[in-house]
Amino acid sequence: MVTLVSGGGGWLQVVDLGCCSGVVPAEKMMSRSASALQVLLVFATVFAATQWATSSAMYCNDLTASVHRPHSVSITEFGAVNDGVTLNTKAFKNAIFYLSSFADKGGAELFVPAGRWLTGSFNLISHLTVSLDADAVIIGSQDSSDWPVIDPLPSYGRGRELPGANGTIDGQGELWWNWFHNHTLNYTRPPLLELMYSDRVVISNLTFMNAPFWNIHPVYCSQVLVQHLTILAPISSPNTDGIDPDSSSNVCIEDCYIRNGDDIVVIKSGWDEYGISFAHPSSNISIRNITGQTRNSAGIAFGSEMSGGISDVRAEGLRFINSVHGIRIKTAPGRGGYVKNIYIADVSMDNVSIAIRITGNYGEHPDDNYDKNALPVISNITIKNVVGVNIGTAGMLLGIQGDIFSNICLSNVSLSSKSADPWNCSLVEGFSNSVAPEICEQLRPSPGPGQVCYDGNSYPVPAAQQPYKSGATRLQNPFLKFISLYS
Repeated sequence: MVTLVSGGGGWLQVVDLGCCSGVVPAEKMMSRSASALQVLLVFATVFAATQWATSSAMYCNDLTASVHRPHSVSITEFGAVNDGVTLNTKAFKNAIFYLSSFADKGGAELFVPAGRWLTGSFNLISHLTVSLDADAVIIGSQDSSDWPVIDPLPSYGRGRELPGANGTIDGQGELWWNWFHNHTLNYTRPPLLELMYSDRVVISNLTFMNAPFWNIHPVYCSQVLVQHLTILAPISSPNTDGIDPDSSSNVCIEDCYIRNGDDIVVIKSGWDEYGISFAHPSSNISIRNITGQTRNSAGIAFGSEMSGGISDVRAEGLRFINSVHGIRIKTAPGRGGYVKNIYIADVSMDNVSIAIRITGNYGEHPDDNYDKNALPVISNITIKNVVGVNIGTAGMLLGIQGDIFSNICLSNVSLSSKSADPWNCSLVEGFSNSVAPEICEQLRPSPGPGQVCYDGNSYPVPAAQQPYKSGATRLQNPFLKFISLYS
């Protein structure tokens, strides 16, 4: 179990209870750089060892007090300096190595006092709490040599292209953004936080700033709670997605404000043939009470890497302003996989260029080995109770030749569109009711024979999901990477 909590006494705690992280082999097709602040402090309230509810909307409820650690040290005892200039990587590594001896004695706590603590990559261990003073800021080095190259995620095949009261995590992404804009080199910039193969993860009550790439990326995880976050990046920054659950199940995302340069919340599950063969879907996901803006992309998105499948997603209480898209599904021939059983309701938009967009030809592939006949299945998409003002185009719903996107249901949607042609639809079918401006004829005014709009309540009971175990080591050196060891 990995938990990060907002603790008492004016500081934050980071807790790794050591449950279910693992390592995985990856075919080395193209290396990607290690996460600059990857798994960079996940703060929250500690989970009890209780069973999570079977409905994703209930995942946030089973919380208890934080874990007491009988042993504690300060990072200053290992020579760390809080001037924002001195590199403290060695101090963190030495402290973690020392505290590893307490794993079978109730665990240990590492305290980080107030100040600016510059560091490169180091690993966390199981049964460790990292307590951060409210005035402590951990910042990532801008020296690229501090972030070793690692193998790509197995479901992607190659590298993916390219201040609150509780403290701030600053990724100092300017270096990476400049590289992206000024180099033709095909490389991947590091996420601010990445969790892999973790079970029962909580990320809460924290501000994340200036991510080099995606902000929060739980991948191959289950039972994940993300709540009460502020995520900030310049709206011109490239690919600074807010929250990206990827090939993960039983996820709750709620009560967050996000302003960034790419998708605010986006669900993924692997890329083309790699995602198809790895076969880790994203499922049972609840998204509630999200407010944000993005200059370059969407408020809530699915894909375009969705080859492992995405299903059973319920999103409610969404507020998007000053953005390109409100709701978006992105896929393409060669992706395979599916996006199905999606329920989105209670959405408001202001100054959004395209309110609802489903794209069946969303470009690039990891290599030339993908199956061009692997067509995605897009079905059972319900969008209801949507209000938008200052909208450019109401909707673009475009399927794929030979692959009609089916059972798209829109109801009680009112969009104040500036376009003389507010809807553009092709190769889709479904149902609409009380939609203004009047929607395209492909979405009939009543369901066809045997058709029922997805109501967002038919979640299956999640099967017990075991972490992937492997004796091979994935060469990963994230900034604060949680490694939950098997016992």
